[in-house]
Amino acid sequence: MTIDELRSRLTITVPEAGELLGIGRRQAYSAAKDGTLPVLHIGSRVVVKAQALLDLLEAN
Repeated sequence: MTIDELRSRLTITVPEAGELLGIGRRQAYSAAKDGTLPVLHIGSRVVVKAQALLDLLEAN
């Protein structure tokens, strides 16, 4: 996934966020759990808010 693809979506999966950040799946889920990644819990699914992730990347 590219940053342009991220901009075209409302949410992405935790593994996709990890790929964009250059971290592994386990680290991505850990970041989601501790609040580092901005996530939404929809039933049993956890998704990353695309715009919040973009904001986080641009702030750093």
